[in-house]
Amino acid sequence: MCSLNRTNPNKAWVAVLLLLCATVSSAFYLPGVAPQDYAERDPVPLYVNSLTPMSLVQLKSVISYDYYDPRFHFCKPKGGPEQQAESLGSVLFGDRIFDSDFDLLMKQDEVCKQLCITEPIPKEDAAFINQCIADEYSLNWVVDGLPAAHRRQDDRTNTLYWSIGFQLGSGGKESPVLNNHFDIYIYYHERSGGKNRVVGVLVAPSSKDTKIEGGKPVCKKTNEAFRLNPDGGSKVVYTYSVYWKPSTTPWATRWDNYLYIQDPSIHWFSLVNSIVIVFFLTGMVAMILLRALHKDISRYNAVEAQEDVQEDYGWKLVHGDVFRTPSRSMLLSVFVGSGAQLTAMVALTLVFSVLGFLSPSNRGALATVMVIFFMVFSCISGYVSARIYKMNGGEQWKFNVVLTATLFPGMILSSLFALNFFLIGSHSSGAVPFGTMVAILGMFALISLPLSVTGSYLGFKKPRIEHPVRTNQIPRQIPDQPVYLRSIPSILMGGILPFGAIFIELYFIMNSIWFHRIYYGIGFLFLVFVILILTCSQVTILMCYFRLCNEDYHWSWRSFLTSGATGVYVFMYAIFYYFNRLDINTFTSTVLYIGYSAITSVLIGIMTGTIGYLACLVYLQRIFASIKVD
Repeated sequence: MCSLNRTNPNKAWVAVLLLLCATVSSAFYLPGVAPQDYAERDPVPLYVNSLTPMSLVQLKSVISYDYYDPRFHFCKPKGGPEQQAESLGSVLFGDRIFDSDFDLLMKQDEVCKQLCITEPIPKEDAAFINQCIADEYSLNWVVDGLPAAHRRQDDRTNTLYWSIGFQLGSGGKESPVLNNHFDIYIYYHERSGGKNRVVGVLVAPSSKDTKIEGGKPVCKKTNEAFRLNPDGGSKVVYTYSVYWKPSTTPWATRWDNYLYIQDPSIHWFSLVNSIVIVFFLTGMVAMILLRALHKDISRYNAVEAQEDVQEDYGWKLVHGDVFRTPSRSMLLSVFVGSGAQLTAMVALTLVFSVLGFLSPSNRGALATVMVIFFMVFSCISGYVSARIYKMNGGEQWKFNVVLTATLFPGMILSSLFALNFFLIGSHSSGAVPFGTMVAILGMFALISLPLSVTGSYLGFKKPRIEHPVRTNQIPRQIPDQPVYLRSIPSILMGGILPFGAIFIELYFIMNSIWFHRIYYGIGFLFLVFVILILTCSQVTILMCYFRLCNEDYHWSWRSFLTSGATGVYVFMYAIFYYFNRLDINTFTSTVLYIGYSAITSVLIGIMTGTIGYLACLVYLQRIFASIKVD
């Protein structure tokens, strides 16, 4: 794609990464599964997945249900449904895939084929189904690894695109009708040797009060819609038609129809907005470092060269206190280590996504890789925590090893397991099975824990990070600070700019998660992540410089919390999103949404806080090493 300049490899790698990001934003990906060829009349299995709430305007629930939940009374294959093997990430994200009784044969059209006639549906189940229709639940099918979709029009551009899933019914709460007939359109690509590959699946559901004549269903366009009797006793006739459509779309690009980015101009606006913030901060940091800071260092060194004894002034006044051990240094080191672990996990996951190895065709690959990276990078957590704790003069190294390995993972796992009980209580398919929970705990015990201990051992074996100036025995008194440099105002101000750099992209990610849509602006996300790192670093350095100039040397926790306040704004935005984009009225859904949002906000806060703390530490080491101190 490009030639690398051997004399300047860093610039060459930057160019390659930028080119990859731009390519991915145009839906470039590497397939995650091998293609399957079908001869004419070969059976093509149709699998069914969980039912999920899917709304265009406001989401009414966050709970998903198994397709074969007995309350739905869907048609089951003979001998009972058989669950398909799934990856760890697929299970964690709520996929529950089973086989079905649909009979699809390559290139063989079917018209009004009967699937089954249900038993009379009880009153309670009829009410449950009608409530799911009112909450706009959708069916999710899978054919040859492709999700079944329906056509939808983009209101802004009037472009038709494929939206994954299709409605369980329509009519809302006032007059719900159940979709019991499905027109299935399967697009295939012909290859040499009579082989064919599935490249697209569309479903057009409809509601028909189908009658049985001579043992066969009679499907007419004039059929009235089918409504469940609220008092129970209704029998549902499920039918389907299959239409095979030749397509020129090759197998390698079959996912392009599903990867529609609504209004990409907003993504570009988000990116430009973030870049403007970074340029603004870079300009301020450059002004401070190249002008004010350079003048300060030159002036301090010039004063030292003079014979007359003069008073120190400016940030040099605190040289004997700036590297004083912070309060609760144990907790700080554990948080910084965990943040380094998260940063490495997110960075490498995004790199893999940019390179196309985590395409949506490999179901659950993204979540699986994130879990594995999180476990493996616990060695980084242990190493960084040990180095920071030893630098701050900590002596309880055994307690640090244990706390680093267990505190943060324990908080996250216990919170997720607690929320899982709410899913179990609501009979949701999103509830993680007991076996999967045991597997996760096993991975933590066998992978994360030993690697964290190993990282801590290597960190404590390293020499202590030495500071360029000595620390005075008696702490210096800190004068009264301006309002904008006091703890809470300065921390809250510091979190605004990093959040401002990501909030537009955050909106699309939340839409993807809660509305069950594919997010594939990975190129945009990668660049926004880089911008987030730069913004956190620069904001923290700026606030640290201003505080030092006002003789406030308590920078350790302040630097962590300044950029870490991004997590507070993310949570506040999640609350705003709850009232603006969701229409949830049940206690369980509310608890799940608030719980998952809180966990996400804490993860972002710890990650951004770590970036700010480490940037500030490097900055202080450099500037105080540049001055002459007795």
